[in-house]
Amino acid sequence: QVNLVESGGGLVQAGGSLRLSCAGSGPTFSFKAMAWFRQTPGKEREFVAAIDWSGGGTYYPDSVKGRFTISGDGANNAAWLQMDNLEPEDTAVYYCAGTTRDWNSPDYDYWGQGTQVTVSS
Repeated sequence: QVNLVESGGGLVQAGGSLRLSCAGSGPTFSFKAMAWFRQTPGKEREFVAAIDWSGGGTYYPDSVKGRFTISGDGANNAAWLQMDNLEPEDTAVYYCAGTTRDWNSPDYDYWGQGTQVTVSS
């Protein structure tokens, strides 16, 4: 069982930046891809960013493209999310996830506990 632990959340003013970290521990197998998702109360979980270790590609929805950057270390199941020019609409609990399938698979196998990001206007 791989454990994922997020850190780096907090309170920031609109226009500011935060960097989230995700550290993996446990069995020494590597994910095929890792991703970040976010969720606010009453809404479905939303895809934020993914990185595909096999091809090195990164993927974002239009809502964060140009503002968020995902990076990481596939060998150690670690990922980071640099978030710039934050908007109040980015307020959510952010989750790190890993999968042994393709980055766009609907089923991510492993999840962190989440870290709160709050952006004030």
